[in-house]
Amino acid sequence: MSDDLLQTPVQFVKGVGPDRAELLQKLEIRTAGDLLWHLPRDLLDLSDVRKIADLEADQPASVLGTVVDLDSRSLARERTMSAILIESDGNYLRALWFNQTWVLKKYQPGQRLLLSGKPKFRAGRWEISHPRVQVLEADDGSARGEVLPRYPLTEGLRMDVMRRMTRHAVEHCAEALVDPLPEAYRAEHELPSLPEALRMVHAPRTAAEWERGRARLIGDDLLEFQLGVALRRRAWEHKPPAPRLPVTPKIDSRIRKLFPFTMTRAQDQVIVEIGRDLDSDTAMHRLLQADVGAGKTAVAIYAMLVCVAAGHQAVLMAPTEVLARQHWETLASLLHQSRVERRLLTGGLTAAEKARVHSDIQSGTAQLVVGTQAVIQDAVRFASLGLAVVDEQHKFGVLQRAQFSTGGLSPHVLVMTATPIPRSLCLTQFGDLDLSVMDELPPGRQRVVTSLVTEGAPKLKAFAFLRKQIEQGRQAYIVCPRIANDAAGSGPADVETVFRYLTTGPLQGLRIAALHGQLDSDEKGRIMAEFEEGSLDALISTTVVEVGIDVPNATLMVILDAERFGLSQLHQLRGRISRGRFQGYCFLFTRSDAADALSRLNVLTTTTDGFQIAEADFEFRGPGDILGTRQHGQLPLIVADLVRDRAMLETARERATDLVKSGRFDAAEFAPLKKRVLDRFRTMMDLPQSG
Repeated sequence: MSDDLLQTPVQFVKGVGPDRAELLQKLEIRTAGDLLWHLPRDLLDLSDVRKIADLEADQPASVLGTVVDLDSRSLARERTMSAILIESDGNYLRALWFNQTWVLKKYQPGQRLLLSGKPKFRAGRWEISHPRVQVLEADDGSARGEVLPRYPLTEGLRMDVMRRMTRHAVEHCAEALVDPLPEAYRAEHELPSLPEALRMVHAPRTAAEWERGRARLIGDDLLEFQLGVALRRRAWEHKPPAPRLPVTPKIDSRIRKLFPFTMTRAQDQVIVEIGRDLDSDTAMHRLLQADVGAGKTAVAIYAMLVCVAAGHQAVLMAPTEVLARQHWETLASLLHQSRVERRLLTGGLTAAEKARVHSDIQSGTAQLVVGTQAVIQDAVRFASLGLAVVDEQHKFGVLQRAQFSTGGLSPHVLVMTATPIPRSLCLTQFGDLDLSVMDELPPGRQRVVTSLVTEGAPKLKAFAFLRKQIEQGRQAYIVCPRIANDAAGSGPADVETVFRYLTTGPLQGLRIAALHGQLDSDEKGRIMAEFEEGSLDALISTTVVEVGIDVPNATLMVILDAERFGLSQLHQLRGRISRGRFQGYCFLFTRSDAADALSRLNVLTTTTDGFQIAEADFEFRGPGDILGTRQHGQLPLIVADLVRDRAMLETARERATDLVKSGRFDAAEFAPLKKRVLDRFRTMMDLPQSG
């Protein structure tokens, strides 16, 4: 009966009707249950609005007023001040922002604003610096004392109408919901019931009540996700045993002699952590985060050679053929006098070549295998796989790393990324993995000088500098966001147009080639070989140079339309230069004058710390772009926001881990919650049917 009520067509909810039901479909609201779960985006709290005449210095307050003036002026030391003047009850208050001229584009005279912050009285007038601002809509009302949820809308629907419809949905349908959390668990953590939480967010009496209801809904979302992660980890720990791969002093010494350098402190620490995992019959499941250039590949090779020394096979899987071949060449260089049998397996091999490699893998002849996703195809059968290394994990899915776990033994798995990942994302995407971090660069690596370059004279000056450096013997990368520009006009910078412009303009007469993903493997290989040999002065390319390219003499990089890239990707690209003894220079070209875009790019001019950059990227762009899930399905969260709800994520992880580890989650009272978790995440997380 309860489910029938929630499945009632939305037009039959009081206050809706067929016309509004048609509008609601644009918001994907088709049933009473959908309307119930159409949650407010924020809250307009008019319960404690102060009159300007009643303000007190440095005491938090909210003021409701109408915009009467906007102003921006320059200050000393290239600073700016932007101001909005609002009027209320015949009194005036000024909102101030420093070095944020873009804020004035968001507001206009006549708008009603709710400003919140700590006021100060200066020069006969009240001011609030960098206030929280909410723009009131025509139907928001202005009665002091109201607490009003605000919803995502569509054209034709007013906010007050949406409020009435959701309240009717709560009144008639909320009690039909089955609460997946047991009553004892709710009491233990002082949580409202699910129907009550929905009433609190749709019809709050106070701002505190709205926050409490919202916290329950967000907490459920995060808890269910973290329970999925905890179940996946438990399933991994109960897989068949892994081979023990001991790291003896003799093996350690033999492997280290292969490297023409001494490991850094950070590399040594991670090797200890990995060695401890390998010398166990519980399969390692570890994520290695390393900043660009920190030497994660050397650590991976060390672990693979430990595996081979113990008599088992090791495989390294990379997301692209370019990166796979780079790893292959690194191995070939280190092991050129070694008897270790190694094979390269990529999609670019002929059928006959693949068949030979498949045979060598199945027989155990191939001890080390490097490849792309070709190494996890059905035709590949390992004789005794002891270790799988997955490079640039964020470009693969959970199921792809699970495909190594076949046969009688479970291989140890080391997942690597040179894209530092904010802690919040580690707890979601990689929460089933142990974490190792390398944040120390090898000695001698220089800080790349990074400059933000706008159109016009600065752009020409940058290319003149580039040409001078090339004439002194250096090499350059010029990176474009796309290969070709189909549309006429000012679209994104593309390889073909930029090649024509530079070879007939600023870099005329220099040896330049274009490199991109549409070239065949042989052509790409030839161009890269010429660049590495020094036969080319510059490469104009797409982001194919982001990983797997190491040319010490390439010390210059120009990234065109840099605002189109994420900060972490720009940091990855920048990591291709200054890998030798010469100073590196990176120029971020932008045609944007948007203050938020310029502010974001300026982060790269002030720091080279990949972990700081990743956190900034996370704040600016959100998790989907960082992990590349914008194009491949969003993070599977319903109401939670990983930027906003970081603290709640930590709590959810602790509670989920405790429930699963203690065995409490297997009790009958948690059956509805377990069913919900498995329904949501079984496929995505490769969870067993029973949990």
